[in-house]
Amino acid sequence: MNRTVVIKKVLSVDKRFKLQNGAGTDAIHTGSYYAYSVCRLVTDGESEGIGLAFTLGEGNQLVCDAIVYLAKYVEGKEIGELMSNFGETFKAMADDPGFRWLGPQKGIVHLALASIVNACFDLWAKTQGVPLWDLLISCSPEEIINTLDFSYFEEVLTRQEAVDLLRAEEKDKEERKSILLRGYPGYDTSIGWLKYSDSEVMDKVREALDAGFNSMKLKVGSEDSSRDIRRAHMLREMAGPNARIMFDVNQQWSLDKAISLSGELEELNPFWLEEPTHPDDLIAHIKLSENTSIPLALGEHIPNKVLFKNFIQAGCMSFNQVDAVRVGGVSEFILISLLSRKFKIPVVPHVGDMGQIHQHLVLFNHISVGHPVILLEHIPHLRNYFKFPVDVCDGVYKVPQSPGMSADLVHY
Repeated sequence: MNRTVVIKKVLSVDKRFKLQNGAGTDAIHTGSYYAYSVCRLVTDGESEGIGLAFTLGEGNQLVCDAIVYLAKYVEGKEIGELMSNFGETFKAMADDPGFRWLGPQKGIVHLALASIVNACFDLWAKTQGVPLWDLLISCSPEEIINTLDFSYFEEVLTRQEAVDLLRAEEKDKEERKSILLRGYPGYDTSIGWLKYSDSEVMDKVREALDAGFNSMKLKVGSEDSSRDIRRAHMLREMAGPNARIMFDVNQQWSLDKAISLSGELEELNPFWLEEPTHPDDLIAHIKLSENTSIPLALGEHIPNKVLFKNFIQAGCMSFNQVDAVRVGGVSEFILISLLSRKFKIPVVPHVGDMGQIHQHLVLFNHISVGHPVILLEHIPHLRNYFKFPVDVCDGVYKVPQSPGMSADLVHY
């Protein structure tokens, strides 16, 4: 299917969702709101592009206002022509002279850019009549690379090097397509929100195990560290010795505290320790990685490719948690993923989109980029708000089949 579709107007929508009973709480985010700054690309045809950027409610309207400001870069463009050299448009939006001082490439403006970029990729796939993963794995290396902006990346990953990387992975591409028959394994991140009581955590762990999850994550970073350690031991005992368990600090610890408490957690053999300290503190993460045997999962709050470049080169990142609704959308996600592949760091995305978009991107990462199959985070709390919600069965993401990136909401 190949349609000529012109973007006639860009709309933004402020969507907020109240979570119940302490769901979504962690050591630094104590409220129970999830929110999306939605970009809607209205076209001259039947298709409409939907993009998401994730916030926790407050400030969501500010991102929506920035979406309207950046709309001028895509309004009036035919989607196929736009995506044929999308890297240039991405760069123009990221470097907008009126907004760049507010970043650069971080905060409200970059979240707005993410929503627009994601809407463009969604519309591109819809006009082809295929799911985003199918479109991406069908693209040639050159077509993928043309959607990316390599500014500030050239010394670590050139355009040609990225093309060569994708081309080298093509030899085993058909074999890796077997993931489409199996589905992508998930992990349950909703068993251990910080405000859950011990009994609630225990109940959620039982439910997760019954649902087929053998990987799950507990929130730590309480004011009372003994509570964290006790609940960590409780999780290991309940999940069993063969389960993958992860601990998420949500940036709460100082470096000294991270070194001390990671030492106490090592005996539980965690699969990773996530966001142990301030997300911008590269030196602290390097020092922590030198003082713990626990792999570090980083990237949920790293806002752009330049900081990812620094963390990847530094060698302190064991798992890359880049999130396409946090960085500059699918385009920047793919660029960061390519660099991560060069440095042999697996990508295990954070899912501010509740896995809707990332279920497509992990398939592309494995099939086209050659990343190993690890895990994809599963958060079920907004499932009923999506028109085509993720389908997770026995702890495995089933392959999405609807055209686009599965970001359509039931109501706007």
